[in-house]
Amino acid sequence: MRLNLSSQIVLDQVEERLYRPGNAYEKTMLTAYEKINTNIYPSDEEVASVVAQSIADDINEYAKPDRPFTLVVSGGESPDPVLKALVTLHKEGKVSFRNVHVFPMYEFFPLRNPNDGVLGHLREELLDRVDIPEANVHAFDVDVPKDEIERSWEAYYDSLQKLGGIDTIILGVGRRASVGLNAPGSVAVRGLRLTALDATSIAESVKHFNTKENVPRTAVNLGIGEVLRSKKIILLAFGEAKAEIIKTVVEGPESNSVPASLLRSHDQIKLYIDLHAAEELTRIKHPWKVTSLDWTPKLIRRAIVWLCHEVGKPILNLTNQDYSDHQLGELLTKYGSAYEVNIKVFNDIQHTITGWPGGKPNADDSQRPERALPEKKRVLIFSPHPDDDVISMGGTFHRLVEQGHDVHVAYETSGNIAVGDEEVIRYLAFLRNVLEHEGAEGSELYKKANVLRDYLLYEKEEGALETPETRFLKGTIRREEARTADRFIGVKKDYIHFLDLPFYETGAIKKGPLTEKDVERVIELLRAVKPHQIFVAGDLADPHGTHRVALNAALAALDVLKDEEWMKDCRIWMYRGAWAEWDIEDIEMAVPMSPEQLRFKRNSILKHQSQMEAAPFLGDDERLFWQRSEDRNRATAELYRKLGLASYEAIEAFVRYHPIP
Repeated sequence: MRLNLSSQIVLDQVEERLYRPGNAYEKTMLTAYEKINTNIYPSDEEVASVVAQSIADDINEYAKPDRPFTLVVSGGESPDPVLKALVTLHKEGKVSFRNVHVFPMYEFFPLRNPNDGVLGHLREELLDRVDIPEANVHAFDVDVPKDEIERSWEAYYDSLQKLGGIDTIILGVGRRASVGLNAPGSVAVRGLRLTALDATSIAESVKHFNTKENVPRTAVNLGIGEVLRSKKIILLAFGEAKAEIIKTVVEGPESNSVPASLLRSHDQIKLYIDLHAAEELTRIKHPWKVTSLDWTPKLIRRAIVWLCHEVGKPILNLTNQDYSDHQLGELLTKYGSAYEVNIKVFNDIQHTITGWPGGKPNADDSQRPERALPEKKRVLIFSPHPDDDVISMGGTFHRLVEQGHDVHVAYETSGNIAVGDEEVIRYLAFLRNVLEHEGAEGSELYKKANVLRDYLLYEKEEGALETPETRFLKGTIRREEARTADRFIGVKKDYIHFLDLPFYETGAIKKGPLTEKDVERVIELLRAVKPHQIFVAGDLADPHGTHRVALNAALAALDVLKDEEWMKDCRIWMYRGAWAEWDIEDIEMAVPMSPEQLRFKRNSILKHQSQMEAAPFLGDDERLFWQRSEDRNRATAELYRKLGLASYEAIEAFVRYHPIP
């Protein structure tokens, strides 16, 4: 069973030669804008395999004369695929860690539970699974008093120097280009230092500590100057959430505000990224600037949308001179004139717009995103959390119901940890008042409500795992909010499905891995519904986030079922979450909304009261979910208007997914 198909989703079929140049000359041309040795692979698994093999080769080379090999590993999730690949190589007998010494690049301080720190994570992912001697595992002493912390890092540093320094260091690139905990503003400091965590570092560390409040505010950290003394530096980045910052690191100026860029001077540094993280690099995003191309329809659309932005004109106003001045003369040669390209792209984008997301009955569907038949479709919307359906595609959801389709919705996870304790306390108070009114103060239910209320008010420790009882109550709150929103939209009660996928039910922010048990639940529902049309959340930004795992569960199930007869007549559409939209050049179905329809969508979102101001995971964005959603939908409509197409209040956008062979 293939459990990571989302990593193979590439919206534009990128020519392989753009990320795997055939020769040195081609590589020089393609990487003209790049200032660091950048290696791009289609997936994080391929990156991990290549990097792990390279490290294993070096370890084996050092082992021949029995020399110690010093490996320093940063915290965070970016190194995890490489660590897993190293474990696999060890199990296959291809590398031994007997001569390897491992150091965490940094460690949180003070650290109440060593298992929560970077070393604890390294033990879980690598050290406890290979044959490394315990004496070769080095760490900071996080039990020392605060006024003696320097003694801890001096001992760590002495051990590192006695081994001859760092042979290889593995670093992830943070969302603000941090390396380790060297945040923007860092300079090339040698040795170690006590570092205050910035807001982004705290947010990126929450998964290891369950709540933001539990994340220590300081850490002992290797400075960038010390990183530059390593013999080899491996930088890693995965997922489209890293794409913008990778472009800055690779193609922007060297700057203290972009710490990873300070490492570019090292002669043995390599950056390894997947295609999602590479998508903003010039050779991937705007390849016409560096090479001749095999112009596909989608590539042409992207180039023209980019050109409209560059010159500030709608599509039909572009001229031959605009094309020539912006390195798009190849298109003039191919089509003869700007007008021919303009009208082709204008019509291409125009045909994405439809008010009939389930297909328009009795209409010519040859130029429409969805087919007209069957006229009444069975539709299945997968929602990772119990509100993603209305936040991300509430207008389309309502339109499908309104136009007479049999619309099912499947909530993949309970979303229970996203409910604040105060919500549960409020419902327990309501229950107690009802029971008191009915004279049932002596009932077991009343006693249980009091015990849970007192636990949440007085006994629950900050950052504690959710108990089964609180998970049930929080999950129930979210279920009923989802049912309320679905009733408002008009969904039949028997068409509402709660899958409660097991990977989510850990009681903590950090979730379990996706397994076949999760996928089997999705398969069972798909076989029961046999939909003609499926909608899934196509968020590719976070390789380890709930949306991405939920997407993989759906795609794995569809992969198993793809040869069944009903699947031959099924189309799959991907929508985006509350934070981002598909690039306009990738959109294949755009569903417009009037002001009244947008207001209806807002009211659908507002049925999820626990996810308003008090929701634990609103993030740094101060806007509420309905505000983020409306801003995004209006922005998409504005992009269409600027390209010279019809002006709408808002637009929800979708990209079609084709099952991977």
